Amino acid sequence: MILVSPEGDILDYVPDDGSVRWARDNRGRSVLVDNWGNIVATAMPANRDYARGDDYRPRRDRYRAVPGYPETNPDYFPPAPESDFGDDLTTSSVPEMREGLPGNIERQPLPDGDFGGSQPLPDFNGDDSAALPENGVDPNAEFVPGPKFEPAQALGKMSSAEITALQVFLDREGFSPGVIDGKKGSNVTKAIEAWQTATGETLDPNNADDILERLRLSGGLAFTTYEISAADAAGPYVAAIPDDYAQKAALPHLSFTSTTEMLAEKFHMDEAYLKEINPGVDFTIPGTIIKVVATGEKKTGKVAKILADKGRKQVLAYDANGMLIAAYPASIGSADTPSPSGTVTVERIALNPGYTYNPKINFQQGANNKVLTLQPGPNGPVGTVWIALSKPTYGIHGTPEPSKIGKTQSHGCIRLTNWDATELAKMTSAGVTVEFVD
Repeated sequence: MILVSPEGDILDYVPDDGSVRWARDNRGRSVLVDNWGNIVATAMPANRDYARGDDYRPRRDRYRAVPGYPETNPDYFPPAPESDFGDDLTTSSVPEMREGLPGNIERQPLPDGDFGGSQPLPDFNGDDSAALPENGVDPNAEFVPGPKFEPAQALGKMSSAEITALQVFLDREGFSPGVIDGKKGSNVTKAIEAWQTATGETLDPNNADDILERLRLSGGLAFTTYEISAADAAGPYVAAIPDDYAQKAALPHLSFTSTTEMLAEKFHMDEAYLKEINPGVDFTIPGTIIKVVATGEKKTGKVAKILADKGRKQVLAYDANGMLIAAYPASIGSADTPSPSGTVTVERIALNPGYTYNPKINFQQGANNKVLTLQPGPNGPVGTVWIALSKPTYGIHGTPEPSKIGKTQSHGCIRLTNWDATELAKMTSAGVTVEFVD
C-alpha cells in the first residue's frame, strides 16, 4: 500500500501521531484526515509505476502565506468542517472546498460597465426573454434534424465537490454546463456528449481521479480563493430590478443588485451555491477572502458556423474545418413562439447593449403602451451581449437569469448565460452562418 495525497502525489513521510486520524470514505477506502477535516492521503494499492520526475509537493507546502494573514492569525487556515465523516466526505480524488489559501491572489475585478450609451442599441424589440418576430414563423417550415451524439455515461452517486469539479473541467474546455452549482442535470450531460464528440475521447464522469488529473492539466484544482476588493463592494449596484418595463426604463442602469450576484456571475456560479460554500461570510466587506471555482482561461478560436439545436437546447460552434470547438446550453424558442428554421447569418455584435421596448411590434407588457428605452447592464432583458441575426428581431443574447438557461423557453431568440454569450461573441464575426436545427 502507498499513501497518495489529494494532488495525486505519493507521500514520502508518515504523518505525526495525533495530527491525523483514520477514516473511511463513502467508497470504503481508508483515508487519513487532519484536524481540519481535510483529506491528507488515501491508502491505495501500489499498482502504478511512478517516475522519478513525478511532481511532488509535501503537505507542509499545501498552505502558503496570504498577504495580511500571518500564520498566527486564527483565520489563516480555512475553518474546520462540521462533519462526522459520513456520506458527504469526499475522497482524495476531488478535494473539498476547504482548501488552503494560495499566495499572491490575483485580483480579477469586473470591467467597468459603459452605461453612457456608447454601445449601439440593437434594432429589435422584445420581452425579458427575447424578441418576438414581426410576422410570425412559417408553421410549414422544414424539419431539419440536428447532429446525433453518443450518449454520455450516467452520473452515479457523487459528492457536490466532485460534480463541481466535473462542471469546472467542462467550463474550461469551452463545453459549458451552464451555471456551476455542484448539482447533476441535463446541461452537464449535454456538455459531456458535445465534448466527447469534439475530442473523440470517452469521459467517465464518475472517475473522480481522472477528472482531477484533467483539472491539473487544464489549470489546477476546481476551487480557489478570491479576495473581495473595494471596487467589488462599491458596485455600482441597484436595489432591485422591477418587473415593469416603465420602471426598468427609469433606472440609470440595469446592473447587478448585490456583490454576491456580481461575484457569482464573475465565476460562472449559481448565486445560492456561492453563498452555500461560504457560510456566514459578509460579501460586502473589502478584504474578505472567499471560496470560488477556478474557471480558467476563456475559450478562444474562430467560429465559422453556429448550430442552434432546438431539440437539445444547445448552441454548437464549429470552425472552418467543421470541427466542433465549443458548446453552450441555451433556451431556444417555445411552442407558442418558436424560433425560425433554416439558415441565417450574423449581422453584427453589440456588447453591453441597450434595449428598446415597442408594444406595437411585439407584446403588451403590463400597462405600457409606449416605446421605452432601457439602459445597458447585466440585468437587462438581453444581458451583456446581443448578436444580431439576419432575420429581423432575432438574435443570440445573454440573460439576467443564468440559472434558468437550458431549463426554460424563450420567445424565439437564442438565450445563453452572459459569460457564454460573451465567449461566443468574441469568437464570432459578421457573416458567420447560424443554422436552426431540430
